[in-house]
Amino acid sequence: MLNVIRKILLLLSVFLLAMGCGYRMVGKETHLPPGITSIAVPTFVNQTFEPGIEVPFTQGFLREFIRDQRVKVTGRNEADSILEGVIKSFYLYSVAYDRSGIALEYRAAVVIDLTLKKSTGETLWREKGLSDQRTYRTSSDILVTESNKAAAVQSLGRFMAERVRNRFFYNF
Repeated sequence: MLNVIRKILLLLSVFLLAMGCGYRMVGKETHLPPGITSIAVPTFVNQTFEPGIEVPFTQGFLREFIRDQRVKVTGRNEADSILEGVIKSFYLYSVAYDRSGIALEYRAAVVIDLTLKKSTGETLWREKGLSDQRTYRTSSDILVTESNKAAAVQSLGRFMAERVRNRFFYNF
């Protein structure tokens, strides 16, 4: 019994010591301009020849801000700020071949421009030429290859959205 009391006192003293050392919960602070509490992410503009590529990028950015919860994601008419995206280019090129010269891997590369505006139209920041790339494997089955390509594009959207969200909240 005395041993249990000692353990409880030890845990309590460690807890009290930690509380006095300046530890605090993090993850809810932002470096946004005052008054920015909500964001709208309209469908990105696709300026490429890749049909439908705006969908995974728009979804990636929406998911990232919804998941984070530091600003409310709303429609364009209710938002304090609007994040507009333009997909400027999308390229596919082969990066690995088998002995007979057939492509085994492709790289998908994308360049996007982003603009964050207040609902009044004032530009808060602009990022031009944000780029990333992902490699995916091919298959003799065209459906598998297309599925791998779609997964690579979704990954691009997700990771670019994460980078922008980090900038949005930490390096504004």
